[in-house]
Amino acid sequence: MENPTKNTAVHRLVDELATQCERPFGDARAMPPGVYTSPEFLSLEEREIFSKEWQCVGRASTLKAPGDYLSASIAGQPVVVLRDETMALRAMSNVCLHRMSVLLEGRGNVRRIVCPYHAWNYGLDGALKGAPLMDQQAGFCKESYRLPAIRCEQWQGWIYVTLDENAPPVHRHLAPLAELIGAYGMTDYVETFHEEHVWDTNWKILAENFMESYHLPMLHRATVGPHSRLEEMECPPGLAAFNYHWITKEASLPIGNAHPDNHRLSGDWRKTTALLAIYPTHLITLTPGYFWYLVLQPRGVGRVHIRFGGGLAPEFIADPEANAHMATLKTLLDEVNAEDRRGVEAVFRGVHAPLAKPGHLSHLERPNYDFARYLASKLAAR
Repeated sequence: MENPTKNTAVHRLVDELATQCERPFGDARAMPPGVYTSPEFLSLEEREIFSKEWQCVGRASTLKAPGDYLSASIAGQPVVVLRDETMALRAMSNVCLHRMSVLLEGRGNVRRIVCPYHAWNYGLDGALKGAPLMDQQAGFCKESYRLPAIRCEQWQGWIYVTLDENAPPVHRHLAPLAELIGAYGMTDYVETFHEEHVWDTNWKILAENFMESYHLPMLHRATVGPHSRLEEMECPPGLAAFNYHWITKEASLPIGNAHPDNHRLSGDWRKTTALLAIYPTHLITLTPGYFWYLVLQPRGVGRVHIRFGGGLAPEFIADPEANAHMATLKTLLDEVNAEDRRGVEAVFRGVHAPLAKPGHLSHLERPNYDFARYLASKLAAR
């Protein structure tokens, strides 16, 4: 039975967040500490956001052959996305229909989906193909078993899934963003690395860290900070499904600017970086020559699973020097991530303090304001 005191507490917290979000941006504050520390608030997010929204699970170009798969979890539901025998993209429940074990972990390639517990096995279309010794049970009918399908669509080369049968198509959901960044041609960018990590912080603290570049000169003073000019950054108001900001600069590596063979971009767009936060958990740095991204999945209030990857624009894929530049960039990204990890884990420790209090946001934290308003809009309508 739900504890009414806890229930009242989380509703008060949502009301506090909503009230703060009614302030004009010029008087905006950071979110209340409880939104990062309350398990009940996370449960509300799982119910009202993660179980309903489109969420990215990876890059479609990484699934190159029949049987290639990746696994994920959204709102507590394990999901597998794979290429079937016809190379169609499918998403299904990643839970065996026998004793409910999780079926596949990580990424890989399979001819069949075989349960690691009792070896029930499924075709790439989700139909049960084999169940050892079950023919001795008169009530068993193999043909009645099929892994439940989950909605799966592609957008700009990304794979998105949702548990909500009524959610509008993802291309419609993100149409305004496609219009903003269309000239980059992100659909054709190719992933060249992928890693998974777990950090000790709340998922929203890491999301907010990505959304603003105000912290670059200080937190990243040993890496990119000295080269970060805050006056180069533009933070327009976000839209319903995402926020973004721009940085226009000469990149230190050739892959940061448009390749000479890139005829899609002109003028300042050839040296403009877009930082995109697609709600709730897909974060992308998109440059004319490369991209890198984070996809977040909360594991309780104090841990976040991170899919970290990146790759190159098509013109650089064919460039003989591109791999060397990408290796240099990856080394830098690893150093920057280590700095970010220290920063966001320190914030998570700080929000637990009895005297913790949210302060005013800077003009470069407009995306954080928009993110808070997104959360409030989803949770206040509970």
